[in-house]
Amino acid sequence: MSLQTRIEWTDATWNPVRGCTKISPGCKHCYAETFAERFRGVKGHPYEQGFDLRLVPEKLTEPFSWRSPKLVFVNSMSDLFQEGVPDEYIEAVCRVMVTAKWHTFQVLTKRAGRLKQMLSGRLRFAAEQDHIWWGVSVEDRKYGLPRITHLQKTPARVRFLSIEPLLEDLGCFNLSNISWAIVGGESGPGARPMREEWVLSIRDQCRAYRVPFFFKQWGGVRKSRNGRLLDGRTYDEYPQRVVSAIPERESCLAFARDIVDAFRKTAAGSSLVAITA
Repeated sequence: MSLQTRIEWTDATWNPVRGCTKISPGCKHCYAETFAERFRGVKGHPYEQGFDLRLVPEKLTEPFSWRSPKLVFVNSMSDLFQEGVPDEYIEAVCRVMVTAKWHTFQVLTKRAGRLKQMLSGRLRFAAEQDHIWWGVSVEDRKYGLPRITHLQKTPARVRFLSIEPLLEDLGCFNLSNISWAIVGGESGPGARPMREEWVLSIRDQCRAYRVPFFFKQWGGVRKSRNGRLLDGRTYDEYPQRVVSAIPERESCLAFARDIVDAFRKTAAGSSLVAITA
């Protein structure tokens, strides 16, 4: 499941957390919630509990089993920095990402305040890694633009924006110290429309700031029919990636054992036990 994704800007998804809560207009038609709730009550299914928050520690070591370097979207079915995820667990996820440096990890959140706080403190060791990209979702001016400011104030080495679903004209905004911008319209039933001039404005601002620009989709009810051409072409730009050799399988297994042992010691007798039960 983790190696199968239709998300255009990544290779694989990794979900050591499942479930989330809505906090802004961009969450209204959440694809992850729609998918998860289809399986609520289905005995033995990974989403038997629907979109309720669950930690999934058995997924922590999954990146060590992949034998080719990948772009990895972290928690495509959740938000790592939501209130219910303990600091200890977020740190455990980050320890995996720092160790598995042959992959490139893409961490995306709407909880930009907590992201800023943790990257500036407890997670400073992970913020400074070139192979971990830290991003925030941006859907409008009221909720989305302040997240950019929080991100810019972190010590992250690589910062990116997922401007999807783009719900209005964002106007002129500051793209200083941003490494990448993804833009896309909402898709599926009830999809809210996105105007071409909004997208072109962001593209042109990215050009001015020399920010790589990725246009994901026009969206709509029939996403595939609307495609992803902008001004007659596709935009598939990325930040530069760091290339590292993959260790031998035995070394990867040893890394995984160390992570599991450390997590068990941290989880013993803590609030982590209840959320993973």
